[in-house]
Amino acid sequence: MSGMLGSVSAELLLLRKRVGVWVLLGIWTLLAITFSYIFPYITYVTGSEFGPDEQSTLAEMLPAQLIDTTIAGFPFFGGALTLILGVLAIGSDYGWGTPKTLYTQGPSRGRVFVAKLLALGIALVLFVLGAFAVNAAGTAFIAWQENGAADWPSIVEFARAFGAGWLVLAVWTLLGVLLATLTRGTALAIGIGVLYTLVLEGLLSAFATQIDALEPLATGVLRTNTYSLVRPLGSILEGSTDNGPGSFAGPYVGTAQAFLVLAAYVAGFIVIAAVVLRRRDVV
Repeated sequence: MSGMLGSVSAELLLLRKRVGVWVLLGIWTLLAITFSYIFPYITYVTGSEFGPDEQSTLAEMLPAQLIDTTIAGFPFFGGALTLILGVLAIGSDYGWGTPKTLYTQGPSRGRVFVAKLLALGIALVLFVLGAFAVNAAGTAFIAWQENGAADWPSIVEFARAFGAGWLVLAVWTLLGVLLATLTRGTALAIGIGVLYTLVLEGLLSAFATQIDALEPLATGVLRTNTYSLVRPLGSILEGSTDNGPGSFAGPYVGTAQAFLVLAAYVAGFIVIAAVVLRRRDVV
């Protein structure tokens, strides 16, 4: 047990020392507050014609909608950035040539791999809390500025949102871990991950609404299931058909199915990466 704790501590130190991790966290929190509050509030303040939607626009930026507004960005922005985080955590070692020394003179491959996963899981807590923290500051400012009601979500609602958000980020992170393990690097793994995330799954979801034969396939991919998992937490997501960043109009699946599918992805990514790491040469 003490050996595993030491390995996890070492991996956490490694993550803390990597500038790329802090850059990703900074970009993630900046995107979270920018698209959730800064841009909408600027539009609200400077817009000349809101009509009947003016009050609903303001209501979406008040504390009561904090969870709804924040969780909507996890499947898209959060997924893409934490995929890169997973790639950096594994692929950077191959760039530095450390696996050969580590696996031949240090602890077993399995212990190192588990320690890396645990360290990443702890790091994702910071990513989830960071998004909610900056958005809480943003909505508090807007409520103060506009004399809006400060009706904050309950602790139970926050706990549910935290769990769902962490799972969404975890599954994308593990995809990055798998890609980095398969490619033994960062550049190709990030390229494949971004292509899959932004292009292949996006096109599949778009065409699934037009081609019935693609719908069963679309309901099994990460994009569909991550959005389906967070959908019950935020009414803003329901019926979202705009063309903005991260917009998703379906198809959706049930919350239980989404959870089980994502859990299966988590287990599958871990098992495949572990088997590949264990069976092949470290060179």
